[in-house]
Amino acid sequence: MRPHVAIEPRRTVTGEHGLTTMKQPWPEKAIGGAGRRPAARAKATFDPFVNARGAIAEVTLDITKNITGGDAMSDPMNVLAPEHRRLRIGDAWRDAASGATFAVEDPATGKTIAEVADAGVVDGLAALDVASKAMAVWAATPPRKRSELLTATYRALTERSEEVARLITLEMGKPLAEARGEVAYGAEFFRWFAEEAVRVEGRYNTAPAGGYRILTVPKPVGPCVFVTPWNFPLAMGARKIAPALAAGCTTITKPAAQTPLTMLFLARIMEEVGVPPGVVNVVTTKRAGEVVSALLADRRTRKLSFTGSTEVGRVLLRQAADNVLRTSMELGGNAALIVCADADLDVALDGAMVAKMRNIGESCIAANRIYVEEPVREEFTARFAMRMGALSVGHGLDDGVDVGALIDEASVTKIDELVADAVNRGARVLVGGERPDGPGYFYPPTVLVDVPEDARMLEAEIFGPVAPIISFTSDDEVMAKANDTEHGLVGYVFTRDLQRALRFTEGLETGMVGINRGLISDPSAPFGGVKQSGIGKEGSHEGILEYLDVTYAAIDLP
Repeated sequence: MRPHVAIEPRRTVTGEHGLTTMKQPWPEKAIGGAGRRPAARAKATFDPFVNARGAIAEVTLDITKNITGGDAMSDPMNVLAPEHRRLRIGDAWRDAASGATFAVEDPATGKTIAEVADAGVVDGLAALDVASKAMAVWAATPPRKRSELLTATYRALTERSEEVARLITLEMGKPLAEARGEVAYGAEFFRWFAEEAVRVEGRYNTAPAGGYRILTVPKPVGPCVFVTPWNFPLAMGARKIAPALAAGCTTITKPAAQTPLTMLFLARIMEEVGVPPGVVNVVTTKRAGEVVSALLADRRTRKLSFTGSTEVGRVLLRQAADNVLRTSMELGGNAALIVCADADLDVALDGAMVAKMRNIGESCIAANRIYVEEPVREEFTARFAMRMGALSVGHGLDDGVDVGALIDEASVTKIDELVADAVNRGARVLVGGERPDGPGYFYPPTVLVDVPEDARMLEAEIFGPVAPIISFTSDDEVMAKANDTEHGLVGYVFTRDLQRALRFTEGLETGMVGINRGLISDPSAPFGGVKQSGIGKEGSHEGILEYLDVTYAAIDLP
């Protein structure tokens, strides 16, 4: 048995889906800060200062599940009629040419919730046909009209946010409160790029040596292929589709096979608000390799944008190279979160909870490694373990649930293996650490200490609710450790010393840095990494530039 930490008292709460969770006391602020109501409150017997050596008393986290399902579980599917679970190609919702379908399951139960069309190469190329034919008309559509359609999409998503959020939770597993946040975040990309659509500008100037004029004209790159992930099934698609449409490009989106329903729902919304046929196409498939390869090999495709693992990104980059495609890659991360001794520990704890547990830790910007300066290590670790142990695990549609199901069996197995590897190498588990029995793909919030440098979890992208805590004694030491990775997406630093914050900002080899903040995503900011975490930026003004080519004209005036 792995060592546990027991926090008492606990009380049993059964949600509407029959998932029984063990609720533990919530001694700190709720995850995400004061704006979120905690799942349960009770006086805790845990005292983080009881042992000056930092040894934490045994903590247990019991999760038993008795999922019975019921009509409420199927309610979210009512928003997506069966005819809209097909391929969206041009002006039609059509079956795959082969007639094949595949199942989509609820990760909290393992039960099938829908069947969607399983596209093949012929279907992918059919989508490219209509996207190519629609390109000229859409590119010539006045920017104001494109802007109005994006604004209409934003409003429709906002008005139907609860329906979309429930659909996200059902197919992806995250708690409903987080799904609502994703809808708001995803919708904002349509509002932001509605405003950017009318701000695409060229330049006209006299050549430095005189004698002629220079004119630069921005133009849409052409039909775009998007491959989107399962962890943010709405927001990651919105972050690509919105700037592409604003720039005048047509699109083909291949959503993750685990979570295709949300993207189909978005396509339906965009159809309803009047986006012309052929501009937004959605191709669902379990044969992603075949379909995407065929699309990238076709010279009519001019842009690829992918969000996913670095491993798959390398494969797609090689394929895109044959036709020298424009590419945007948002790939894996291995974020270090650094807590300095001079940090406000309340702020650092709030930030660490958000950076680690947002989206159940299934995020490329999740804090993968938590480094705490030695003078505050014991206090931070005890309080952080307390808060992690207080989170409730259950079906994301049930009230009071903080941690939903992971996406699939492979994810749970990977996390379990990473924890076992760390423990076998000498790490200690303070909270969690063992997969509960029962259906669904659950893993409890887990905190480890004494994690050795050769533990696999310090190199791998954990993508789950597991937090290794490592101590440090100097800025140079922790900077070197934070940068010792192939990834360079984001880093987090908590300090009250401005000069120290700036040194970390300049020294961390990442595309983004959160200073005293655990959440950095914003549609108005350039999102993207360096090293093997990606190419290009999404969001902000830089985001629309990813979908524009520039033509230069040299003009002689008589």
